[in-house]
Amino acid sequence: MKKDIHPEYKKVVFQDSSSDFAFLTKSTMGSKDTIKWEDGNEYPLIKIEVSSASHPFYTGKKLFVDTAGRVEKFNRKYKK
Repeated sequence: MKKDIHPEYKKVVFQDSSSDFAFLTKSTMGSKDTIKWEDGNEYPLIKIEVSSASHPFYTGKKLFVDTAGRVEKFNRKYKK
């Protein structure tokens, strides 16, 4: 295998912005934001909009998530 062509695989924290749920896992994603985790170490923080803590399938609640005006954009594009 070629050296230095693969991204770094490291521990990161994903945080659901709608429910304040966070979990530590490994990923190749990176971020300038950091967070201090329960073990006392600091990890890169990646903010996500939907996770198992806020997804309607897992919670049983209906939740409308409008990401950056997608509904308005759709309505403008297909308006008759």
